[in-house]
Amino acid sequence: MSLTMYDVSIPAFVRGFANLTHLIDKGAAFARDNKIDPAELTQARLAPDMRPFTAQIHLASDNAKGCAARLAGVEIPGFPDTEQTFDELKTRIDKTVAFITGLDRAAIDASDGKTVIFKTRNRAIEFEARHYLLTFALPNFYFHLTTAYAILRHKGVPLAKPDYLGKE
Repeated sequence: MSLTMYDVSIPAFVRGFANLTHLIDKGAAFARDNKIDPAELTQARLAPDMRPFTAQIHLASDNAKGCAARLAGVEIPGFPDTEQTFDELKTRIDKTVAFITGLDRAAIDASDGKTVIFKTRNRAIEFEARHYLLTFALPNFYFHLTTAYAILRHKGVPLAKPDYLGKE
């Protein structure tokens, strides 16, 4: 049995978001238990020129829904990037997961071998769909998950590798 485009994309995104939700819950509990303003965590960043925790969630969401929509050949839904609290970020994740899991599996699988177009502010980049998924979209998604983990860990939230990897 071979892996399909759906098999490699949607379950990975869903699992990543489940793990990210777990990290958010641990961050919220840490803030509550230590009487820390949650914004101290949600607005934290690793370096002055990096985006804050909230943006890491927005970008993970944008990346997953954009990838899934491009593979399925449907319009990418726009989310306004206004979420600032832990609860709002979890709602954003839930909306993203609902969108990507609602896409047609056959349409995603049919993208293999086709061209997808990734638009930046300055240009459009054409990728073969499999190459886009494996060498651009998934690494980008995991970059934002890892950065969110690192921000919370840097701020003292008691996280370990199993928190990032999640349960089997």
